[in-house]
Amino acid sequence: MPFLQHLVELRDRLLRVVLAVTLVFLALFPFANDLYAILAEPLLRHLPEGTSMIATEVASPFLTPFKLTLVLAVFVSVPVLLFQAWAFVAPGLYRHERKLVLPLLVVSTVLFYLGMVFAYYLVFPLVFGFFTSVAPEGVAVMTDISKYLDFVLKLFFAFGLAFQVPIVTIVLIWTGMTTPESLARKRPYVIVGAFTIGMLLTPPDVISQTLLALPMWVLFELGIIFSKFMIPKPAEESTESPQTASAAGPTTSPGAPDAAEDTSDDELEAELDRAEAEEAALNEKGAGGREQGAGSEGKGAE
Repeated sequence: MPFLQHLVELRDRLLRVVLAVTLVFLALFPFANDLYAILAEPLLRHLPEGTSMIATEVASPFLTPFKLTLVLAVFVSVPVLLFQAWAFVAPGLYRHERKLVLPLLVVSTVLFYLGMVFAYYLVFPLVFGFFTSVAPEGVAVMTDISKYLDFVLKLFFAFGLAFQVPIVTIVLIWTGMTTPESLARKRPYVIVGAFTIGMLLTPPDVISQTLLALPMWVLFELGIIFSKFMIPKPAEESTESPQTASAAGPTTSPGAPDAAEDTSDDELEAELDRAEAEEAALNEKGAGGREQGAGSEGKGAE
């Protein structure tokens, strides 16, 4: 396909993704406030009695549920987005690559959703319970709705991306960039890296950091296990043994002349001899013809 035709196809697929997100957003927007109430439930459950969430900005009561609905529409449309991306790149892949990429796309989507579910049902209750319990005496915990949305979206993305660790592990091993044994030897560095990533992507508390690092470590181990079944098989080695090859091959020594070469040299010399003989015969015949012509000219002169 020409380059411009590729751009046209990319534009069409992006428009389909935008259309899917728009349709999901329009379907969810009437329930924006209800969706925010569901999202805020883990925090509201741990707020002290008599307190509630607040809105410190004038437009926050409208813009915050609007933002939540838009982000949720993108999350729901992820399968459509991945399918359009797959349909765009699939013609340029080999058959064995297509057999691997499509299942990985499906599994990565499921793992992303599982990361969000893990954060909502397990991480949020522990984190918010810890934060509200350590509030100083006389401080009323009343979180702003926009700040809370930014906080939970950050955790959703962090855990959704963290749950992609087995996919990354499988791809690295399948492409030959590393091996399961090499990754297993680097396990201590992976554990330290998991806790470092947990520290950077989560709030500054040990609970959320640990709850992100431990699943990353477990998923790393699962990625190593499953990658062993997906390693590309090496090319089959020849079953012919050296003894068989030597028995089937020529028996002449390296220093001995090759019989085929000798035969070709003899044939070449014979051809040259025949060519010289034919040339000599033609010369003799030509000389005889000239003598006869000279004799006939002498008789005509007489």
